[in-house]
Formats: sequence, structure tokens, C-alpha cells
Amino acid sequence: MCGIVGYIGHRESYPILINGLHRLEYRGYDSAGVALIDSGSNLNIYKSKGKVNDLESVCSSRNISGSVGIAHTRWATHGEPNDINAHPHVGNASNIAMVHNGTIENYAVLKEFLINNGYTFQSETDTEVLVCLIEHIHTSNNCSLYEATRQALQRVVGAFAIAVIDRRNPDTVICARRSSPLAIGLGDDEFFMASDASPIIEYTNRIIYLDDDQIAIIRRGTAIEVFNLDNEAVSPSVQQIDLDIAQLEKGGYPHFMLKEIMEQPATIRDCIRGRIYDNGTKIFLNGVNHFKEKFLNVNRIVIVACGTSWHASLIGKRMFQELAHIPVTVEYASEFRYGTSLLTPNDIVIAVSQSGETADTLAAIKMAHESGAFVYGICNVIGSSISREADTGTYIHVGPEIGVASTKAFTGQVTVLAMLAVAVGNLRGTISDAEVSQIATAISNLPELIGKTLNLNEKIEDLSKIYTYVHNFLYLGRGYNYPTALEGALKLKEISYIHAEGYPAAEMKHGPIALIDEMMPTVVIAPQDDLHDKIISNIQQVKARGGKVIAVINENDREISQIADDILEIPSVPDCISPIISSIPLQLLAYHIAIRKGCNVDMPRNLAKSVTVE
Repeated sequence: MCGIVGYIGHRESYPILINGLHRLEYRGYDSAGVALIDSGSNLNIYKSKGKVNDLESVCSSRNISGSVGIAHTRWATHGEPNDINAHPHVGNASNIAMVHNGTIENYAVLKEFLINNGYTFQSETDTEVLVCLIEHIHTSNNCSLYEATRQALQRVVGAFAIAVIDRRNPDTVICARRSSPLAIGLGDDEFFMASDASPIIEYTNRIIYLDDDQIAIIRRGTAIEVFNLDNEAVSPSVQQIDLDIAQLEKGGYPHFMLKEIMEQPATIRDCIRGRIYDNGTKIFLNGVNHFKEKFLNVNRIVIVACGTSWHASLIGKRMFQELAHIPVTVEYASEFRYGTSLLTPNDIVIAVSQSGETADTLAAIKMAHESGAFVYGICNVIGSSISREADTGTYIHVGPEIGVASTKAFTGQVTVLAMLAVAVGNLRGTISDAEVSQIATAISNLPELIGKTLNLNEKIEDLSKIYTYVHNFLYLGRGYNYPTALEGALKLKEISYIHAEGYPAAEMKHGPIALIDEMMPTVVIAPQDDLHDKIISNIQQVKARGGKVIAVINENDREISQIADDILEIPSVPDCISPIISSIPLQLLAYHIAIRKGCNVDMPRNLAKSVTVE
């Protein structure tokens, strides 16, 4: 959630740090700050509540020189958003500065210990406690900054990614992580640090991702050294990251969210590339091919995810049960990690996460491994923690998703889950070759069909004028499209701040129907599937109570087009992949309503892109 950037090398660090903070704005934040060590070994710290632009205004008349520095965007956990609680934080002697992503769970105990040793605190944050603990150990034991940091982290309970500098030793940065991501970029006689690769990639594509409980010594002019918290040397793996810097820009669109909606034909093409073959009739996934016995002998599948990924997982559940005949449960990772899992070595856990860094999902993976279960990861970010922790998996390959409200990652996740379910069903003999060919061909055609669906954009923009100022929405779907209704409601809630509920259409009679009147529009996802007649009945029940209906239907659906107030026509596809198509107009509807309300669609209030703390 918070964003960390650091630099040490031969360039001026401030422009690199500020550019990096802008790259990380998508993660969500409420304040920002920077710490720089100048040529006179002065530690200059500037902080501001608000956006990175506000920080730049603060720095405009200040000394911003120096070739080493750390910077941060904060999403408040301990303490309200303000200048004092913003990072970086310093120890009482104002020599050591630190930025931190994560939560120190035992900060209160550590703070009491430090107060008893004469320390005072300016902020309400757990981060200031940690930097003071490092300072205390550094002073008391007369040890190096690395050793003081290592010993301090051994006493910490919780999650952290940190970067630490000391004005008295301006040629060194100490970095460490546990349950929060941290990447280190290797340049020519320079190093870059960040919460993900986006601030680094324009300078180098050679990146080290620290693993849990690893600590790195980054010294100017020497090779990086990595240790675990027991002071044992570790040989870090250097990854070559293939990321086009243009993917991090808006490309002429007014918002990242609209860009990411509109580029879905291309992202789905990238998602399926190399995985559908034989003239688009067969599906091949390495993760299934290399672990056939696991899928042949599986007892059940447990899918763990959060937010939009959870909605994609609900669609995946139905796919696996109908196509591969495997019992499936879908769990919120945040609930699963604190429950009794009852996993066995014959179970497969599928972890779904766009960022690959979701803290609750990572914790669920660790639980799965402790139970001996096999873990299959589905994520977007190459080199992410989930991709490293899983036994195998599949990248969705949709490119960086900058908008906080997930769009192209959702359709990519559902596409991968569809290919996975078909591949496993084919392996287990639960679907015929003809069925495999039909679905594989339909998946191959998705880029063209999504492109056709995006032609609804102008119509939806006009439609949004009617519904911008309503206070509640109801979204209904059945079968594969019940989770699509949940996802459509979530999109509207998170970017327009309009209350919206997603429901299985048949459940409308068990409560929500009491809310329906002329002031509460209902969005109904109603492709011509086996439940089409049932959902027509649901629409008629809404209309009988004066409700307005926006219907997402297949082309030439005369029955619903005659009773709905507004229709959005989408192409017909096999039921299992219809959520990919039907979600597109829901994304556009949420976007245009939010824009008409003047909302910040890329960075909605209180939300963060990558939820790396509980």
C-alpha cells in the first residue's frame, strides 16, 4: 500500500525519488516525504500531507542536493494523515532516517521500552518506534547500521519493507523486508530501491527481489550483499524484467482506468498468447503439464483471493466444478488465514492476486504449505512474492495495472481460470475434445469480441447522465454472471462512491426486493444462457415495482429489449467465458458515472492498489 523509493549512486537523487513516487501513486496514499543526505553530510527531510505534487511544492525552495536518498508515500495505519506522521522518520539524534511499508504489531511494547530508556516521540506511527529502536541498538552496542537494523528486526513482530540511511555514513543504504515487497535495481555504479519495479525500470531492468527476513547492505561502488536475519549470507537472484515504460503512461487517455479498459483486446491477446494452439482448438499450460499427477489425484480445490480477485475466483469455482468435476471452495484470504483450513496434501490451493503481494493471500499460501497442499499461483506481476512462493502457476500477462479499480486484471484472471479449468478437465477426461475446441476457439476470439463490446463506450457515456446522481444501485446476475454482478457493484462503489449491491438474481426476493422503487436502478446481466427465462422473470418483478432496469444482453434478445429501460448488447460466447464480455459495459458504466461526479477514478479515496498490510 505505502510506496518506498530509494537511490544511491552518482546522480542527484531527488529527481529519481520524486519520479519514483509519482510512479507509485497508484498504490494509494495520503502523504509523502523524502530524506536526502547532501555533500556536507546534512540530513534534509521534507514531508507533506496530500499528494506528491504537494511535496514538490514544499521542496521547491529547499536544499534538495545529494546522491543518496529515500522517499515514501504513506497510507495511514498508525496515526492520522498529516505532516508529522508522514515518512521518513528519524531517531532522536536526527542521524538515522527510515521509510517503512507494513505494520509493526508489537510497536507498543517496543515504544514503552524506548520511553523507559529516555526516548521521546513526535509522531503516532509504529515506524518512528522502529527507527528509534535501530538508533538505540546502534548507540548502545556501538555496532554498524546493518547490525543495529538486523538486531532490531529480530525483535519485531509484524510486516515491514524498510530502507534506512545514516547521515554519518552517506555511502550506505540498508534495506530489509518481511511480508511487504521490496525490489532493488542494479545499475552502473548505482542502486535503486522501490516497492515494485515501476520506479526502477526506466533506469535498469536488472532487479533483485528480497525474500522474507532478508536484509541487504547497499554500498556505493561495491556489490550488494544480502543476509538473512540470522546473519547468514544469501546469494540473491537477479531477474531481467521486461517492462515497457510506455505501459506506465496514460498514452493519451485522460485516466489510467479508461486506458486499461480500452486496452483489454490487447491484454487478453497477450494473456492467451502461446497457450492456445492447433488452430485455436487446444489449450496448454505449463503449470498443468508439469504437475499432471497433482490435478489427476486432487481431492478438492480451495481458491483464496481478495476483492476483485475473489469475484474472478467465484467464476473459476463454477468453471472447475462444471468442466473438471472437482469440488471447489472460494475463500476470502483474510478469513481463511485465521480459520481452520482442514487442508490435506491431496488438496490444491489456487492463490489469485493481481499484484502478487496481497498480504492475506501470502499468509494463506504459507498455511497451505504447512498443511502439505499444492499451491498454484495466478498473478500479474512477474517476480512478485506469490509467484515465488507458489509451487507453480500462470501469469495473466496483462501489463501493469495502474488504476486502483481493477479492470484488465479481472478479465485476465477469468481468462486464465477458464484456460486452467479446460486444461484440467481435458486432462481428467471430464470434457470432450469437441468441448475443448469450442471453448478454446471462443477464448481465441475474445480480443475481437471485447473490441466490439467497447464500441458501447459512447452509448454508456450518454447513459451515465441519467444515473449519475442516484444513491443506490442493485446488480443482478445468475450462474456464471452472479459474480459479474458482484464485480460490477464493486466497481461502482469504489470509484463513484455510490452504494451498490450485487446479488444472485433469485435472491432478490429474499430481501433486496423491498428496496426497489423508481429511485433505485437495477443492472441485470442477462446473456442467453440456460437461466435466461428465469432472469426475465426477475426483471419483470423489478419493473412491477417501478424500478428502472439496465440490461446487459446478447445481441437480438427481443424479449428483454422490450421490457428493460436501457439495453447494452454484447456478443454471444460460451457460458463459462461470458463474464469476460459482460463485465466490460459494467466497467464503462462505473467509469463514466464517476467522471460525471468529478471523482478521482485512478486514485479513489481511502483505497490502495496493493494491500500489503492487514
